[in-house]
Amino acid sequence: MGTFGIDEEVPEKIETEKVVELKQKPRAFAYWAVGGEDYKLKLTTADICQLEEKWGRGLFNVMMAGDIPALGVMLTVVQTAVKRWHHGIKFSQVQTMFDQYVEEGGSLLSLFTDVVMPTLSVSGFFTQSQREDLDARIEVMREDL
Repeated sequence: MGTFGIDEEVPEKIETEKVVELKQKPRAFAYWAVGGEDYKLKLTTADICQLEEKWGRGLFNVMMAGDIPALGVMLTVVQTAVKRWHHGIKFSQVQTMFDQYVEEGGSLLSLFTDVVMPTLSVSGFFTQSQREDLDARIEVMREDL
């Protein structure tokens, strides 16, 4: 038997215990339920860059520059996040969807907490622990309504 290589050697089978770590897989999309349809929402890097160029500053800064962003800002984020799966969707259509959302019991605040923030979350704006903290804070906001 040669000194180098292990091609010819077959070691005894050693029983090993496998440790499996379960990680919570991030959600792939956020969803906006309007008129009986669930719209997929997620921003790509190109989408984020497009919005930042449009507004002349970072999207995170636009979204967190006060209490709740302006409705037009939130609907623009929604339009951008949904366009990949609903090609050609116009801003006026998103506005009409928001009107229907309100008629179905939604509100400006619920659009922010239930649609926009989850969209930012699935689009890479937060770490896992930040997402968990954000989810807890949003739940508190919902309870306060």
